[in-house]
Amino acid sequence: MENKETFNLVVNEYEQYRPVYPSEMFEDIFTYVQINQEDSILEIGCGTGQATGGLVSKGYTNITCIELGSNLAQFTADKFKSYPSIRVINTSFENWDEEGKRYSLIVSGTAFHFIKPEIGYRRAWELLEDQGGIGLFWTIHVPTFDSLHNEIRSHYTALAPHLDDSHYPSPDEVIQERKEITEQSGLFTDIEVKEYNWIQTCSSDEYVALLNTNSKHQQLAEDVRRSLLERIKHSIDGAGGTIDKQHKVALFLGRKNL
Repeated sequence: MENKETFNLVVNEYEQYRPVYPSEMFEDIFTYVQINQEDSILEIGCGTGQATGGLVSKGYTNITCIELGSNLAQFTADKFKSYPSIRVINTSFENWDEEGKRYSLIVSGTAFHFIKPEIGYRRAWELLEDQGGIGLFWTIHVPTFDSLHNEIRSHYTALAPHLDDSHYPSPDEVIQERKEITEQSGLFTDIEVKEYNWIQTCSSDEYVALLNTNSKHQQLAEDVRRSLLERIKHSIDGAGGTIDKQHKVALFLGRKNL
């Protein structure tokens, strides 16, 4: 199963437990692109509409959402059914027939990496109006090395060693790599990168539910995933019942290179 398809299996959990993107990020996007509220926006990989909601909260509702997962697409369509100008199309970005329409802004939240860069950036460039821009953003994993997180890491070492985050690239490396991919496309100029950080305190139940929405955890064998999450919950409960989860979102802005 491809990573991008796993979210379709945990729609309600994704909506309930995934943190929303910060309001400040959407303010930064619209400060950068400076489009009118009636201008058209394309969102690639809308999921449960969390980023869509961020756009709507700033008064922008002329949005076309592309979503591969049928359950996710239906969820988002139902969620914004009171906004007739919000369209949700259940297809892949690669196969979507845009019918010649062009957009003032293209956004994508923690989804654009599922598209091959040589295809995704080119299609985005083609779909933008000449004065248009992109706002691509990702949730970046931040490893923590206190005693509780180290105990949890030992469970990964025992049951799913490939998910031991001590071997992952650092957040700075992940962000630099994505910046270089964007620059190397040669299709966008004035590229800016902004970061947003906050800490969420989760109960043991909330934390394991959040982990269960992660595509890499969903790809584990069911018995392995169940055992892993049970051990993690036990560790958190043994440490007082809560855990601090550090969140980081990185935003990549760019203007169409004419």
